[in-house]
Amino acid sequence: MARGNPSERPARSWEREREREEAELSDKLVSINRVAKVVKGGRRFGFSALVIVGDRRGRVGHGSGKAREVPEAIRKATEHAKRNLIRVPLREGRTLHHDVLGRSGAGKVVLRAATAGTGIIAGGPMRAVFEMLGVQDVVAKSVGTSNPHNMVKATFDALGRCSAPRTIAAKRGRRVSEIFGRAEGAEERE
Repeated sequence: MARGNPSERPARSWEREREREEAELSDKLVSINRVAKVVKGGRRFGFSALVIVGDRRGRVGHGSGKAREVPEAIRKATEHAKRNLIRVPLREGRTLHHDVLGRSGAGKVVLRAATAGTGIIAGGPMRAVFEMLGVQDVVAKSVGTSNPHNMVKATFDALGRCSAPRTIAAKRGRRVSEIFGRAEGAEERE
C-alpha cells in the first residue's frame, strides 16, 4: 500500500480533534529570563521562558523552555505546556469549589473561592494561571518566594487538589446533599 504524501492523505478523526482543541487554546507568557553559560571564550547567553496555556473553560497547563533565541524558547515552553494540561472543576464556571493550599519549593499559595463580582485578586504569575483557566472570581495570596516558577508550580499543586462535591460524593457513595449536611440540617429545623 503506497502511503503517498502525508499532506495529501485524509486526517484521522483523532488528529482533527487534537487540531481543533489546540486551536481553542490560548497562551500567556509569564516570564522570560536571560541565562548565561560560562565557556572558555566567555559567556554564551540563552533565554528561558515560562508560559501558561489554557482554554478558559477549566483546562490549563504550564511549561518552560530554554533556547538561544527568545521566540524558540517561547515555542518550546508552549509545546511543553500543551502536553501538561490539567482539568480543574469550577463552580458555576467562574470560581473554585473550596479553599485550597499549594506548595512548591519555598512557594506557598492560598486560593479562596469568591462571590460573584469579586474578580481575580491575585498577583503576577497566579493571575495569568486564573485567566487562562477561565476563573472570574478568586482571591489568592502568595506566601514565601516571589519566584515565578515556584509560584506557578505551587498554584498548580493547589489546583490539582481541587475537587468537585459530586466527585467526593461519588467516592463516598452518598448524595451531594448528604456531603454538605443540608438534608440533616433541614430535618432538624422543621
